[in-house]
Amino acid sequence: MKNNSSKVALFILLGAILYSCSVVKRVPEGKHLLTKADIVVNEEKKKDEILINQLYQKPNSDLFFGYPLRLHLYNMAKPNADSSYQAWLNRKPNRHKNLTKFLSEKQVERLGKSFFVSGFSAFLKKNGEAPVIIDEGKTKKTKNRFLSYYFNKGYFKTKVDFKIDTLKNKKGTVKYTIVTGKPFTVDSITSTIETPALDSLYQKNKNLSFIKTGKQYDSKDFIDERKRISAYFRNNGAFKFQETNISYDVDTLNRNYKANVDVVIENQTVKKGDSLIQIPFKLYKISEVNIFTDNTSSKNKLKVADSVTYNNFNLYSSDKLNYRPKALTDAVFITKGSMFSDTRRLLTSRAISNLRVFNYPSIQYTEDKRDTTGTSLIANIVLTPRKKFNFNLTADFMHSNIQDFGIAGSMALSIRNIFRGAEILEISTRGNIGSSKDLANPDDVFFNISEYGADVKLSFPRIFFPLKTDRLIPKIMFPNTLASFGVSRQQNIGLDKENFTGMLSYNWFPKKSNTARFDLFNVQFVRNLNPNNYFSVYKSSYNSLNEIAQIYNTNPDYLDENGNLSIQNEGTTGFINDVLSGNTALNPNDDRYKSVKSIEERRNRLTENNLIFASSFTFTKSTKKDLLDNNFSIFKTKIESAGNFLSLVSKFNKESLNENGKKTFLDVEYSQYIKTELDFIKHWDFGKKSVMAMRSFFGIAIPYGNSENIPFSRSYFGGGSNDNRGWQSYDLGPGRSGGINDFNEANMKIALSTEYRFNISGKWNGALFADAGNIWNIWDNVEDERFTFNGLKSLKDIALGTGLGIRYDFNFFVFRTDLGFKTYNPANEESRRWFKDMRFDKSIINIGINYPF
Repeated sequence: MKNNSSKVALFILLGAILYSCSVVKRVPEGKHLLTKADIVVNEEKKKDEILINQLYQKPNSDLFFGYPLRLHLYNMAKPNADSSYQAWLNRKPNRHKNLTKFLSEKQVERLGKSFFVSGFSAFLKKNGEAPVIIDEGKTKKTKNRFLSYYFNKGYFKTKVDFKIDTLKNKKGTVKYTIVTGKPFTVDSITSTIETPALDSLYQKNKNLSFIKTGKQYDSKDFIDERKRISAYFRNNGAFKFQETNISYDVDTLNRNYKANVDVVIENQTVKKGDSLIQIPFKLYKISEVNIFTDNTSSKNKLKVADSVTYNNFNLYSSDKLNYRPKALTDAVFITKGSMFSDTRRLLTSRAISNLRVFNYPSIQYTEDKRDTTGTSLIANIVLTPRKKFNFNLTADFMHSNIQDFGIAGSMALSIRNIFRGAEILEISTRGNIGSSKDLANPDDVFFNISEYGADVKLSFPRIFFPLKTDRLIPKIMFPNTLASFGVSRQQNIGLDKENFTGMLSYNWFPKKSNTARFDLFNVQFVRNLNPNNYFSVYKSSYNSLNEIAQIYNTNPDYLDENGNLSIQNEGTTGFINDVLSGNTALNPNDDRYKSVKSIEERRNRLTENNLIFASSFTFTKSTKKDLLDNNFSIFKTKIESAGNFLSLVSKFNKESLNENGKKTFLDVEYSQYIKTELDFIKHWDFGKKSVMAMRSFFGIAIPYGNSENIPFSRSYFGGGSNDNRGWQSYDLGPGRSGGINDFNEANMKIALSTEYRFNISGKWNGALFADAGNIWNIWDNVEDERFTFNGLKSLKDIALGTGLGIRYDFNFFVFRTDLGFKTYNPANEESRRWFKDMRFDKSIINIGINYPF
């Protein structure tokens, strides 16, 4: 033990020596590596990111526990790998000559730039970080930046000093000492606006000003106020007004730390002859709106072949007008007689782009020479049509938990403006073939999985409904209607299915950050083509049934040559019927009887045909501003109801009940349930490419009326790369059952995930995560307590998976690999739930594209 302790101590000592020496390996003599930059404000040490960002020089970044990994990577690189190679090449007279005997002269030169000679060093330099050398000039620039920062915050009498301390081993620190003094506050606010029309506009909403009496002076408030005033003026007719026309006169003399602010807006400066004069700003109205449906007609009106005037809009085309006027004018918010408005122009650009029939439009304004007052504008909207037909062909290779290898392909044809109302018709076909070792494959065919299908989608840039909906959903909410129909056939998990879908969906944006979707109907009919193959696919169900049959089966006709239940000659279903009809020694109170009954119920559920006729409403609110915003939240809620319309229809048709005592539509038993979901995502930006992300999800689907359970396609599952990463897809739950089925699902789900994301080097990022959650059966025909949610006590069945991940950012997508561990496994007995499965041999590797949430 003593000997081991000595070795550990020696190892730590050597590591410390190596660490202390290596960090200054590339620091020149007489220079010092910046190891620390302290910021002390009013005698208090600060680590605020906004203050750290004022530094022109920051210490080298560290990854874990102060270890500067990127600096070490840089130090490992050869300073001049190319020069070292040339020196080595010329060190011996015959070396260059001997190399050219095996390689050409050009190849010898290229060898110096190869990865093994200089490429590895280039890689280390690119992904590493050069040592930060203390530079007094940059330190002085940092001092001035601090002075500017605090001046903009209202500290007009700030003092900043700095001190450079040089240490041994070519290291050093810098300390910035800042004394801010007392901040100035805004005292009085006045305005001097020379144009009466603008002064009248300003007085109407000056209460919305960012500059407030009694508020601490902040230059950002003045910038925001300038933007607010300019936007307000330009949305109320001030076509020629700019932000630069606004200035401030701030008086801070002898005011006892108080500032008087005067908002100054002078008249417009224009050139008249060779001199500049000032004239009042004018407020402009729109006198004419012209829509050119192609670039040609906009450049020369003599080339206009067709034109029409509709609701005070003039439409021009160089050929026959191929658009119904209303389809285009509904996307235009600039109207005749309205005041000039930047907002109306932006709304028009967005609405026309959303049509997906034109490229981004050009909107131009010219003064109307016919107006003697000079206050009228002509709006010219120039459109560039996209190609009417677009053909797309794709191919892809796949791997999943079902397919070991797969090839997928699709063909799609888009036809724009098919009915002259900016509608888009999309016709697509798809197919894939794959190979799976897990499926029954008596003929030993490599490609034993296949799927093919076709879809037709038609989108309308408006609400397609018999009644008018403009008051409820005005065009400013960019409404859209999507109608679709699809059919597919698959030989996938061995049961073989045909799938028919149809949908009529409405989408709109109640606010800029909110989206709404209403599916008037979403119909799905799933027809199982090979239900007798159930036990060939779901091996866990077969194995459980076969174990019971080895004890209680009394009919030898149910067995194959190996003494197991036969699948091909219906030995499995025969044995089940014997058990449930009382022809075996099992009785209803026996646990094995209950197991057989459960297996049969699940078989019936997964092999029966499903008819789902649902309506749903989805609302999403997001605060995300753009792709670079890492400090946002997203809330999504959905409610779905299925079967009510068909239940009403069945009452009128008075169809008789089927053999299961259920109502049918066209001889198919339909599903009836109500389903609701809540999903919340929150991201916190910690700076330095570090983000904390959190997600919480709750979903429940309750069967009633004509159903005792939820269709497989509408149920929930646990595990996988976007869920609890300690388990594979469909392996978690329900409850504490331990995932005993091949595909485990239930009708209630709780999921909570937290992930800390950080940058390792360059485009390489890492993550530490914790995923909690599970699925349960509730209020359906499953009665086993291991599977069901039984109040708050069932929360102890929530599974916890933890792990780490590596990601590479390709800019347009992120490639992700996560390693998950079962930290808390509710399937184990209570004394073995924590950490017992947290081993590498039980870990799960998840590969995904982009972040999990």
